[in-house]
Amino acid sequence: MPDDPKPEGPTPQESAPSSEAAPVENKPEAATPAPTSAATPAATPAAAQTPAAAGAAAQTPTEASAAPAEKPAAAPAAEAAKPAAAPAPAAAKPAAPAAGAAKPAAAAAKPAAPKVPAVMAATPWEGDLPTALAEEFGDRISAFSSYLGQNFLVCQPGALFPILMSLRDTHEFAYLVDVTAVHYPDKPAPFEVVYILYSFERNERIRVKTQIKADEKLASAVPVYITADWLEREAYDMFGVVFEGHPGLKRILMPEDWETFPLRKENSILKMDQRWVQENLGIESGQ
Repeated sequence: MPDDPKPEGPTPQESAPSSEAAPVENKPEAATPAPTSAATPAATPAAAQTPAAAGAAAQTPTEASAAPAEKPAAAPAAEAAKPAAAPAPAAAKPAAPAAGAAKPAAAAAKPAAPKVPAVMAATPWEGDLPTALAEEFGDRISAFSSYLGQNFLVCQPGALFPILMSLRDTHEFAYLVDVTAVHYPDKPAPFEVVYILYSFERNERIRVKTQIKADEKLASAVPVYITADWLEREAYDMFGVVFEGHPGLKRILMPEDWETFPLRKENSILKMDQRWVQENLGIESGQ
């Protein structure tokens, strides 16, 4: 008889599990460590290994010697963001003098002494006032002149007082502006005394000048102009001009016991009154 055909599929013995077989627990398989191969260095977690350790574990000594050294890790972003401090610029060196350059010039020579000023280029003063005064005083007035629009007359010392009286009473010069002086040591009459007058009615200013010797006295103008009091005291204090008939001629700026007259040109300013300076200030000079 032909063999009976066998049913397809497993036999009962093959398909049914053995009752004696131990049940298989459904446990997760332990992770198999990655093979030590240069091709899989990234299998090790980054948190567990440093880049240097990963490189050492991934390469054999032979491979490590053959492979190029890895680049160091990049600097943190915060440090990379900081700009590098620019180096301080080097101080510029002075330029070397050009070949054949001229040497510095020697110290300049002392300047030449100033030229003697030219004589004042005055022009004749003409008009009704000089004409009237010339008729009244004649040759006692030696000059009527004008310089840069400033009119003045020059008179003899003895004619000064009556000329001032006439200018005040007849020609409306009621205001005595100033009394001053100039010292010319080389002239026979070294002191030129100047009276400056002003007329409000005429809106005009004039000067009356006279020259006196060092020991000559001049009549005071206080009886004509009360303002001459302090003005003549200042001229006396600075120049030593004596105004005869002054009600109280004494120093007004310098100490009473000062021995010289500061605006006279005969004494050096550094040796004006050494005694007073030493006794009262305790120094060698007033300058």
